Amino acid sequence: MGALSGAGPAGGPPVGDAVWMRVEEVSAAAGARRRATVLAERLGFGGERLGQIQLAATEMATNLIKHARQGEMMARIARNGGSAELELLSIDRGPGMADVRGSRVDGRSTSGTLGIGLGAIDRLADRIGLHSLPGHGTVMFARFHQPGGVIAPEPPYCGLTRAIDGETECGDAYVARVEDGVVYAMLCDGLGHGPLAARASREAVEAVERMVLPARPVEILRHVHRRLSSTRGGAVAVAAVDPAARKVRFAGLGNVAAWIVGSGRRQGMISVPGIAGAQARTFREHVYDLPAGAAVVLHSDGLTDRWDPGLQPDPSGHDPLLVAAALMRDAGVRHDDRCVVAVAPRDGR
Repeated sequence: MGALSGAGPAGGPPVGDAVWMRVEEVSAAAGARRRATVLAERLGFGGERLGQIQLAATEMATNLIKHARQGEMMARIARNGGSAELELLSIDRGPGMADVRGSRVDGRSTSGTLGIGLGAIDRLADRIGLHSLPGHGTVMFARFHQPGGVIAPEPPYCGLTRAIDGETECGDAYVARVEDGVVYAMLCDGLGHGPLAARASREAVEAVERMVLPARPVEILRHVHRRLSSTRGGAVAVAAVDPAARKVRFAGLGNVAAWIVGSGRRQGMISVPGIAGAQARTFREHVYDLPAGAAVVLHSDGLTDRWDPGLQPDPSGHDPLLVAAALMRDAGVRHDDRCVVAVAPRDGR
């Protein structure tokens, strides 16, 4: 396992930097194109490159409309330290694909249509990721580097947030940092939802962003607990993932789920009851083995814990965004704010 390079804090996008949309009717393709254009222009894309992003967004939406069921897309500005990218993500519960590699070649289709969509996206994007299972569905992303910006190495973590229907702010948030080869990830589920829950989660994120590392997860959790005392509080989980030592240190308070996932299996990590910022009788830290190729996944209770690890992308061979997106699709069935963060260090990262 190669050493992980340092990286600045990265977390969920602020309001306005991400948009989720249902893609189930023909008219949705135009909406996806418009929303991707707005975000791309904010990053300085223009001319031919902007047109390529518009084409990729249209093709991604069209694929969902033609081939999928319950198709959704997300467009967002993803920032990592001094670098920024536009990300397009699609998820569905459609028929899936048996030949993922072949599906990315122009002219290949499983439905009798002209199979140019995935091939076009593959050519246009700076990076693409795809995971699909027959009968279960597909998750796919395309990334476009900000023009003139710094192209940083892909971080070994990624997260997704989604507000409950009817709210513009998500009450869940996450942040991840890499220090001395260790990935520190924190997820906060603000109590309730809406602006007050979002304020609590932002306080938790800022506390971890400003904290001096290295530190034990239990110390980070205590620090977050103190910072949340002026808010309504929330459930908090903190993991320190050390791929060189093959260990995970974890401390959690409240109803946030934490898992070690790999090879079609999962192992839960233990949180103690309480509410960060309000009720915390005790803080405990546990140490777990990290098998080769495994990922650490944290998610709020907006996702059910009844998901099958055998149907999830293998973290040793897939981008953390695919790991997070597939879980959001399969487990994010509750009417609540949702957040999931996946830490998936791989060799050389």
